[in-house]
Amino acid sequence: MVDIANSAGMHGSRATGAGMTAASHPASAPDALAPLAAIAPEPWRALAQQAVEPNGYYLADWELAVNASARGRTDVAALSAWMSEAGTPRLIGLLPVITARRAYRIPLPALVSADPYGTLSTPLLDRDMAPDAVTGLLEQARKAGAHALILENVSLDGAAMQAIRKSLAMQDLAPRILQSHARACLDATRDADDLLRDALGAKKLKELRRQRNRLAEHGDVTFHIARTPAEIAATIDTFLTLEASGWKGKRGTALMQDAGDNAFIRSATKALAEYGQCEIVTLRAGDTPVASGVLLRHLDRAFYFKLGVDERFAKLSPGVQLTLDVTRHLCADPVIASADSTANAGHPMIDPIWRGRLAIGDVLIPLRKHDPLVSLIHGALTLRRAIREPLRRVARSIRNRLR
Repeated sequence: MVDIANSAGMHGSRATGAGMTAASHPASAPDALAPLAAIAPEPWRALAQQAVEPNGYYLADWELAVNASARGRTDVAALSAWMSEAGTPRLIGLLPVITARRAYRIPLPALVSADPYGTLSTPLLDRDMAPDAVTGLLEQARKAGAHALILENVSLDGAAMQAIRKSLAMQDLAPRILQSHARACLDATRDADDLLRDALGAKKLKELRRQRNRLAEHGDVTFHIARTPAEIAATIDTFLTLEASGWKGKRGTALMQDAGDNAFIRSATKALAEYGQCEIVTLRAGDTPVASGVLLRHLDRAFYFKLGVDERFAKLSPGVQLTLDVTRHLCADPVIASADSTANAGHPMIDPIWRGRLAIGDVLIPLRKHDPLVSLIHGALTLRRAIREPLRRVARSIRNRLR
């Protein structure tokens, strides 16, 4: 059984090139995983800047804030891979993890990617050393006692999974896809007006302009972007209030309704703003905020975290109106090449607007060849999904309709 201790282990080193060695983060327990909070932010941030594939939800200032206080997501561990050159350690791979017992309430000998309060768990891998990073992460998982590593909501066609498949093939191993789906993403390299016209058509755009004109009867409709820590701090209450005013508030799952979630989102957004990695976007009709959302930024990709709207204006589609402005904002930004909606597959609001699709799935990674326990783990998770998925589809459909 995997036992995650509260200290990190040094598992030796492996020659990888001239003067370069790979190692886990040093500490006292030989085969233990580091608690996530033990990973220093600076090497983590440096890895993020070198990542082979973006993941805004595994940025240090986001995930450390989640780990500190977010409801049901605290006290996780970390798989980490380090390189050492002339005695100076450098983080080249990182994946926050929890046990399968905690993730599924099933005592399986597996580690599972930790939920970062955003539906993406693609690990951070150094673009110049991705194969070494993968090898280091998998070896650390083995030494912790795991027989499998499960990545939930990972980008299936991205550079990180390509590196993982390559590393596994070299060990005569292969990943197993547990489930997959496609969700909306934005090609931000296109002209926004052309993109929206192709996606929505002239008739729908005309209707949205009519709704925007009706919204303007309540005051000039303006789009605001909070970028600096001070602007974020001044705007976060608006976002949280709008998010809690709708169905999430009625269900008791709005961020501001839980002290830990409230603390996490305030800390994370302000800290990320220090590095230009977070924006809060708000649509106003006169002085009244009618919709607000959080955007994370990592390398050349944006991530649409959450959206809150004033339900009094629901007939005028404030969430859609905000998303149209977000689309124009991101397409005009030369740094951003794409945006991940991080929404459910088939989401009724975002899918018709962002017509690109990102393949997302859960992946089981075996850690040893011909291991019978891997088939047991696979079977247990397949059975669990067969039981739970119909109920989840019903719940998701209800939530989407309420939006």
